[in-house]
Amino acid sequence: MTESKAMILGCHGKSLSREEVRFYRGEAPWGFILFARNISEPEQIRDLVAEMRDCVNRPDAPVFIDQEGGRVQRIRPPLAPNYPAGAALGDIWQKDHEAGERAAWLLARLHAFDLARYGITADCLPVLDVPIEGASDVIGARAYGKKPDVVTALGRAAAEGLMAGGVLPVMKHMPGHGRAFSDTHFELPTVDTRLDDLRRHDFVPFRELSWLPMGMTAHVVFSAIDPDSPATTSGKVIEEVIREELGFAGLLMSDDTSMKALSGDFPSKAAAILAAGCDIVLHCNGEMEEMAGIASRTKGLEGASLERANRALSFIKEQDAADEPEIRAEFATYFRETAVA
Repeated sequence: MTESKAMILGCHGKSLSREEVRFYRGEAPWGFILFARNISEPEQIRDLVAEMRDCVNRPDAPVFIDQEGGRVQRIRPPLAPNYPAGAALGDIWQKDHEAGERAAWLLARLHAFDLARYGITADCLPVLDVPIEGASDVIGARAYGKKPDVVTALGRAAAEGLMAGGVLPVMKHMPGHGRAFSDTHFELPTVDTRLDDLRRHDFVPFRELSWLPMGMTAHVVFSAIDPDSPATTSGKVIEEVIREELGFAGLLMSDDTSMKALSGDFPSKAAAILAAGCDIVLHCNGEMEEMAGIASRTKGLEGASLERANRALSFIKEQDAADEPEIRAEFATYFRETAVA
């Protein structure tokens, strides 16, 4: 079996080109990620997922997707219902904590049903960012609320719902994206908040859920910790905050390296991410030249990173005995317009 490289890659279309097949076979990414451009109909998704795994000769190679609900949902009708964003779950929680947490678990369990049938084994959820007033809408309604307690409670329920359905959760964006005043898809934001305030607010959900198997970094500069580098490429943020202060011992992946927040060429980005202490480099857009640049500076998974990767995969278990029609019917009591597949 080929040694896996410390990267997760996307692809360009709805099936793999000959060039992509050759590239993945030669470079052996640890995992893959799908976007809406890769989705058309059930057999096509299953075939694409199988083809990806065949390229790396690993039937357990994780395949990721961003399936949150709201505006960030890659699989949509008729393949999966349109689901509500995290803020709608937070609205329920504000009125009834138990009902809100149940609705969050149900929604995540439905995501797991929707993903598992296509062979997708990891969801970049829960969103544990805690937005402040006036922050960029890049998080916005994706967040469960604007207080750490609601984000923690609903994030925990969502993670547990995914795992009950055999899907690996990935919490994001560590150590917090809620104060960013610009969209990291286009530029690099700097947060000038005092460290004590970050600890009381932004860091709380990540600290409380530090037992989760995977996390994703934020392309955000925290000037109180490291004024020179975003969290993704900051050894200080990763080692002193994410690992030590938050106590996260799981597999840490970067946010997408094709976002404009990170400067430099792609080989330099990959090298900086790994040097800072991230375990995995993520590249999403499927552009071959960019992926080749990432691969050129990405090493094989080894040591503690390999141990964390294997532990993360161990969280992908058989689905529980939940009945899908019953789960959809119960979810319908909260969100009738999104209940039926």
